[in-house]
Amino acid sequence: MAPRRFAPLDPAKRGKGDERPVLKGVVFDVDGTLCLPQNYMFAEMRSALGITKATDILDHVYSLPPAEQDEAQEKIRAVERKAMASQRPQAGLVQLMDYLDSRSIKKGICTRNFDAPVDHLLTTFLPKHLFHPIITREFRPPKPDPAGILHIAKAWMHENGGESLIMVGDSVDDMVAGRRAGAATVLLESEANGHLKGHECTDLVVGQLDELIRVLEEGFEGRDVGGEGKT
Repeated sequence: MAPRRFAPLDPAKRGKGDERPVLKGVVFDVDGTLCLPQNYMFAEMRSALGITKATDILDHVYSLPPAEQDEAQEKIRAVERKAMASQRPQAGLVQLMDYLDSRSIKKGICTRNFDAPVDHLLTTFLPKHLFHPIITREFRPPKPDPAGILHIAKAWMHENGGESLIMVGDSVDDMVAGRRAGAATVLLESEANGHLKGHECTDLVVGQLDELIRVLEEGFEGRDVGGEGKT
C-alpha cells in the first residue's frame, strides 16, 4: 500500500502542480488521545462484569440477553463517571485544536466511551471548540469497525469514505478502524502502546498532539506500510 499523503495546509509550502490530496478533517479518539490515558478503568470494568482481560468489554455486553445489557452498561458507565473527576488534557491539546480551526479543518470524535465523559472533557478543556459529529458507544458497531468514521465522513459530505481524513488515536482499535475506513492514521504514543508504532495500520507516530501542527503545515507523509487492517 502506498504511503498516505496530504498536501501542506500552509499555502506557501504547496508547490505548483502538487497533486497530493487536501486534508478535509480529523477524527479523534477520546481516552488516551484527547485526555491522558485512564487505562485502569478497563480492569475495573472487567471486574464489575466478571470477565477476563481476553474478553472485549463491549463484545461481552452486546452478547448478553437484551434484559441484561442495560445493567451491564450501567456497571461500566459507573466506572467512567468516577474517572471523569480525574480527567487531564493531553499536552498540546488546545494548541492543535486552535490550529485546526485556523485552517478550517473539521473535527470529529469516534470513541467507545459513553456520552458523559466526552461531554465533560469538551466542556472542561475545549469549551470554545466544535466537534461534530461525535460518535460514542451508542453508535454500533464500535471500533475497530470503520462504521463510525465512515458515518462522520458521510456527514461531512465526503464521497470517498475516509480518504480525506486522518484518524488520531492511541489504540489498535483506532488504527484498524482508521485504515479500514480509508483514512490516514496517527498514533499518539504512550508508555502502553509502543508496540503499535510498527503496526501495519499506523501511518505516523507523534509524542504529543501539537506535533501534528508542523506535520500538517508542511505536508503529511505516512510510512510505507501494507496490509488490510489485520490484527
